[in-house]
Amino acid sequence: MPRSTYYYQPRPESAENLRLLRRLDELYMDCPFFGSRRMAVTLEVNRKRIQRLMRILGIEALYPKPNLSRPAPGHEVYPYLLRGVAIERPNQVWSTDITYVPMQGGFLYLVAVMDWFSRFVLSWELSNTMEAGFCLAALEAAFRFGQPEIWNSDQGSQFTAADFLAPLKKRGVSISMDGRGRALDNVFIERLWRSLKYELIYPGDFASGAELFHALDHYFRFYNHRRPHQALGYRTPADLFPRRPIRKTSSP
Repeated sequence: MPRSTYYYQPRPESAENLRLLRRLDELYMDCPFFGSRRMAVTLEVNRKRIQRLMRILGIEALYPKPNLSRPAPGHEVYPYLLRGVAIERPNQVWSTDITYVPMQGGFLYLVAVMDWFSRFVLSWELSNTMEAGFCLAALEAAFRFGQPEIWNSDQGSQFTAADFLAPLKKRGVSISMDGRGRALDNVFIERLWRSLKYELIYPGDFASGAELFHALDHYFRFYNHRRPHQALGYRTPADLFPRRPIRKTSSP
């Protein structure tokens, strides 16, 4: 191995790229149907740069098209099981997703597991990479509330990895994955991200992971137990999923 490879230290994103990442994230919340061309025109930035930053964010325009998310080669992909299914009770369907969280000097990734019927956030984890480990940690934490009949995710490599799917198979959970033309299947958790960013992330402008961790812990307890949801008849998620929330005790 060359010495330069052994001692290589990844360069952090520049202040200008961090500014653009945050602006892209804000713009995506308002206009999720914008692709790289419209993003580049709106932000007056070279399209290739926008495409690279969108890959970091893990976002793409929401419209029906093939390859909404791509599993890694060799990973298992499952059919979508929720077409026409009425969601009538807690623990019938759980879903998960990852979002980008901007901070003053960088960014982190946040994953959450949600019960579809109640919108109750069962667990969440932070990470500085998009690797599958923090997604698996969130899944294991969610199992402390029980288990779903159906598990739904996109086809991202984190959720198609064998290590991630093994606990679901062991418990006999039916696995469902968004496929072609299913751009809006994760709409409930997308609404969670929108609320979280407008109510906490953008106003908070957090300086460190520890600061963000404690703010998220407080927000998700507020979201589950005190924040009325119009779609739930102005009840809280905890009113429909009467379980004690997981209280996290250590920051990443």
